[in-house]
Amino acid sequence: MTDYRRHYRPGGIYFFTLVLADRRQEWLVSHIAALRQSFLEEQRRAPFALQAWVVLPEHCHLLMRLPEGDSDFSTRLRRIKGDFSRQLPLPANLRQSQVAKGERGIWQRRFWEHAIRDEEDWQRHMDYIHHNPVKHALVERVCDWPHSSFHAYVQRGVYPPDWGWAAEVEMAAGE
Repeated sequence: MTDYRRHYRPGGIYFFTLVLADRRQEWLVSHIAALRQSFLEEQRRAPFALQAWVVLPEHCHLLMRLPEGDSDFSTRLRRIKGDFSRQLPLPANLRQSQVAKGERGIWQRRFWEHAIRDEEDWQRHMDYIHHNPVKHALVERVCDWPHSSFHAYVQRGVYPPDWGWAAEVEMAAGE
């Protein structure tokens, strides 16, 4: 079995990628209200700042800042994924091992995590998150994808409304 090592840093900022087990499904956008509710519920239970996010049909990217003295992102993500999964109908194709573990087979068991190192790394991941729907050819312009924090950043004047349209934006974050 692979030995996953996570970098837990109290008060850290992290980039995450969460992916559905069946990437052919579009549950995240078709059940966006349930996903948002799962995030809000977890923020009430264990506060964190969601600095940036994008939800695509079968995966999502997050930029999360944890409170000072708190490094437990794993529990937060586990509960968000579990809460969302319980709001969906039980899939018919569950394996016996999933049933035995109380899993619903909605999400991949693991997630991609990257501890943000500095301001440049933070900006690179912000751009990657917001440009992701264009990268996956879901829209031609970043502003046309509704399930993203990009729109809030435009309102605050951080990004211009036409950011990411014409020029290719080179992204260095992992997926």
